[in-house]
Amino acid sequence: MTDPRGLPPSALIVDDEHDIRELLVLTLGRMGLRTDTAATLAAARAQLAQARYDLCLTDMRLPDGSGIDLVAEIAAQHPNTPTAMITAYGNVEAAVDALKAGAFDFVSKPVDINVLRRLVKHALELGQQRREQTAIVRAETGLGRLGGDSPAMQALRATVAKVARSQAPIYIVGESGVGKELVARTIHAEGSRATGPFVPVNCGAIPAELMESEFFGHRKGSFTGAHADKAGLFQAAEGGTLFLDEIAELPLPMQVKLLRAIQEKSVRPVGASAEVPVDVRILSATHKDLSALVADGRFRHDLYYRINVIELRVPPLRERGDDLPQLAAGILARLSQAQQRPAPALGEDALAALRAYPFPGNVRELENILERALALTDGDVIDAADLRLPSAPAPTAAPAAAAPRPPRDPRTLSPFESATTALPSYIEEVERKAIEQALIDHRYNKTKAAAALGITFRALRYKLKKLGID
Repeated sequence: MTDPRGLPPSALIVDDEHDIRELLVLTLGRMGLRTDTAATLAAARAQLAQARYDLCLTDMRLPDGSGIDLVAEIAAQHPNTPTAMITAYGNVEAAVDALKAGAFDFVSKPVDINVLRRLVKHALELGQQRREQTAIVRAETGLGRLGGDSPAMQALRATVAKVARSQAPIYIVGESGVGKELVARTIHAEGSRATGPFVPVNCGAIPAELMESEFFGHRKGSFTGAHADKAGLFQAAEGGTLFLDEIAELPLPMQVKLLRAIQEKSVRPVGASAEVPVDVRILSATHKDLSALVADGRFRHDLYYRINVIELRVPPLRERGDDLPQLAAGILARLSQAQQRPAPALGEDALAALRAYPFPGNVRELENILERALALTDGDVIDAADLRLPSAPAPTAAPAAAAPRPPRDPRTLSPFESATTALPSYIEEVERKAIEQALIDHRYNKTKAAAALGITFRALRYKLKKLGID
């Protein structure tokens, strides 16, 4: 990899230990990099003022200052130069501080040559990508996915553009349905790992007894049913990004194993005698308050601090009212194209109704509402009545005359009527109310609604279809 001038890539090595500098110079030289060295903070600043570097490796403690200060200066003054911090073994606090200051990654002493080589490779890819990307390319491949011109979305896109440059773990927080996975995919697409795999996993969907095997893999014969070696999710995400959605659902024993895998950058497959190095970036998300779970002892504080190096909040739809026309038009265009029909427009009354609705299910709920409206309307304009928005709060008065007639009291019916008419109708009404309330309580997360109702997800899908609930 060469720069536009045809020169090999260059690196600045900042460390006051002569042996470390020699080791890094030798390793990077064998990778084809030109290297300059500095033993102090002042010398490093002088080097940076005279030349442009494709990478900087700096020690934490320098004779005349902290390497973190140098990281922050490079991030601000030389944004196209990725910087990695060299920390003492096990010094997690220093690594976290470096990542927050703008470092894209860190390496611990004693330096593992293989880890160092992977770090350098990613740094060079990241630097080149920063130089080559234009605003148009970003709009088409990454940040443009996060549509909307509201102040909340403009701030989100600006933050995503910054955090995508680093390798720091990112904790994405937001209500159900706001698009946390879309944000994670955008971070992946904008970073140096864009050519690597993006592996999403719903932590709440994996049975507890299978978690270790799913995350770390297993060896043949390690347990009943292990008929062959199997790679885990960490190995599947090698060189790319592992997105841990609903991380709050992880049981405590698995949290311990995950913390070690993130910290040591290696995993031990079930039944294996040795650990396997892995090179992945960790993004995580949840709609729950992790800090409250930490306080209650239901989530490990050390794992929380490790995944929450950078916290990214995705705004709910009710804070993005100005984006509704653009979002709705885009969703209707996509749905209509799939159905090979012209996209209808939203009437003024429909748009006003959407603006007044709180959207507990956020963008996911908006998609469901518009898909239902598209199926109900025959014309080229969707009216408010086509949306069939849930009323909130539920009315307490008697139903209007036009509303469906409530089931008759079984005591007023004949035995035959009670057996053939009232009871099935009454049960359906009870089921409908219970299911609708569970969906609202769990922000339209069908998996959690099913669990709250005490039925399987498949049974819930059947009942939704049977009762005509979208």
